Amino acid sequence: MFARVLVANRGEIAVRVIRALHELNIEAIAVYSTADAGALHTRLADRAVRIGPPPASESYLNMASIVAAAETTGCDAVHPGYGFLSENPAFVRACEDNDLVFVGPDADVMMRMGDKAQAKREVAAAGVPLVPGADTATAAEARAAAQDVGYPVLLKARAGGGGKGMRLVHEPGALDDAYARASAEALAAFGDGRLYLEKAIAPARHVEIQVLADADGGILTLGERECSIQRRHQKLIEESPSAALDEETRAAMEVSVAQACRHISYANAGTFEFLLGPDGSFYFIELNARLQVEHPVSEAVTGIDIVREQLRIAAGRQLPITGRASRNGHAIEIRINAEDPARGFVPAPGVVERFRAPLGPGVRVDTHVEDGTVIPPYYDSLVAKVIVWDEGRAAAIERARRALSELELTGVPTTREAAFEILGTDGFRSGVYSTSFLEETPLEAVAAA
Repeated sequence: MFARVLVANRGEIAVRVIRALHELNIEAIAVYSTADAGALHTRLADRAVRIGPPPASESYLNMASIVAAAETTGCDAVHPGYGFLSENPAFVRACEDNDLVFVGPDADVMMRMGDKAQAKREVAAAGVPLVPGADTATAAEARAAAQDVGYPVLLKARAGGGGKGMRLVHEPGALDDAYARASAEALAAFGDGRLYLEKAIAPARHVEIQVLADADGGILTLGERECSIQRRHQKLIEESPSAALDEETRAAMEVSVAQACRHISYANAGTFEFLLGPDGSFYFIELNARLQVEHPVSEAVTGIDIVREQLRIAAGRQLPITGRASRNGHAIEIRINAEDPARGFVPAPGVVERFRAPLGPGVRVDTHVEDGTVIPPYYDSLVAKVIVWDEGRAAAIERARRALSELELTGVPTTREAAFEILGTDGFRSGVYSTSFLEETPLEAVAAA
């Protein structure tokens, strides 16, 4: 096992990884921008290294500074968390070139899976079903592909994610303008303006499968996460298991994921994302070759610490069990973002005046905020995750609402009230909802579209 690991991230995920390292008796080295001086993750770590000014491009995305911090502190490995450099194959190579173990898949796999069009070709070769679509290099090619698959269609960036470079097109006359806008947005966000087109599945649910794989071919699937409650293609609430899956479909999805992992020689933690159609058919969207924000949902129902397993796999150890992990009960995660739902979920940086986490049975809170924490405008708006577990879905929903009612977070607008309202709607309680839930469900806390 490693002696010292650098955590190349900030916020709640840096705190989460540091705690896992300490539980494994591994020294944790934090990095921070000047905007995060004194942040919780820097105080929990055994040592913290300043890597640059507030803009991410000059700090948390600065590969040279992060590798130098790892080298000067004598680290064996680097854990990237999620976001920032976590899916950057050039960063993986930079770590490898400096004798640092990257806690994640290797650079070749990450590069292939980071190109969504190539990822689709490779998993299709493993027998995983895809949404009908095509790679496109021009708007003319997109028009031809749309004619083949039928409208509505989605234009999506071949690199990156998070809704950037994505446009829904309902009719032929709108395609050229949407293509130009999506390509420009993708180029600005990811440095790559290439797009692919796929048939829009509606109504659709967003369901993903968590997997762990070791370097010796051992594969463990940890079941699904339902991620259909979204705004701007960003998840707000996740749960496991999904009310939309029967056991036959669930098993088929997990088998397809295991097949894909073997085919692409995947190792470490990963998440295969799928669209689930109204007829129960599922279609691969993309592979997130990293730890997911919502990984605690899978941890709650399986009892498996995914971050610990990431570290063990990276250190060359085999998974203790393979196949399909056993699950128990129902888990829900609510993301608490410093955003104003009444203004279209715009980010709301500021100072947290008071923070008190909910307690009690079956409640977990992952966060980096305290009284007085500054939420800077430079980074993701996530400030906390409230995760609950109970024996069944109805009980888990009530526990989640109880936890949210006890959560105190003042000083900045947050998504807490919106989440509390969502959990109380008939649509959510029924379990019959889709990715268009927020567009179709009027909520007092959310601005009308």
